Amino acid sequence: MVKVLIVIAILALIAFVAFGQYVGVRNTLVTKNEAVKASWSQVDIVLQRRADLIPNLVATVKGIAQQEQTVFGDIAKARSALLSAGNPTDKIAANQQLDGALGRLLAIVENYPQLKSNENFLRLQDELAGTENRIAVERKRYNDTLQDYNTYIQKFPNNIFAGWAGFKPNEAYFAASEGSRRVPTVNFAPPAAAPQATPQPAPAH
Repeated sequence: MVKVLIVIAILALIAFVAFGQYVGVRNTLVTKNEAVKASWSQVDIVLQRRADLIPNLVATVKGIAQQEQTVFGDIAKARSALLSAGNPTDKIAANQQLDGALGRLLAIVENYPQLKSNENFLRLQDELAGTENRIAVERKRYNDTLQDYNTYIQKFPNNIFAGWAGFKPNEAYFAASEGSRRVPTVNFAPPAAAPQATPQPAPAH
């Protein structure tokens, strides 16, 4: 009888310790998962900010380059997809499409010198550049937070407890798209004047 009670006490102690670990891991997972959500919300804010700038930017370019309808249509579709996306994975995919379309829009500026002196376009271009920098900052912060969550959830025995609690790894990393890497740098500075040739003295007769 005593041996049975000892066995029961040991099993109860093991169960208590395991339950304590489970609770601790679950609470940590909740905290890290909320941190991922909060970090993504900051990404979402700057993506929305860029989406809000795009109509005015397109309208300014369209006023001068009306024939570039294909580019305008691509931007409209990508922006619509971004705004209607319901989760980070879909928004990241739509953002990659928008990156490429914006790159093509900025590329055509070189064909329209009038845009380089348009004050409204220059202002919008500056705001877009600032927003792109902010997106890069928030994208890195989000990816770091997501990596921390994924690393924690995949460690043993956290992975076992995470499975019991219904937590899964999140692979929705926000990588910079190839299109955004190829966005051209548009130089709005006036071209440098060509150097004047130094007059040569006339040959002596």
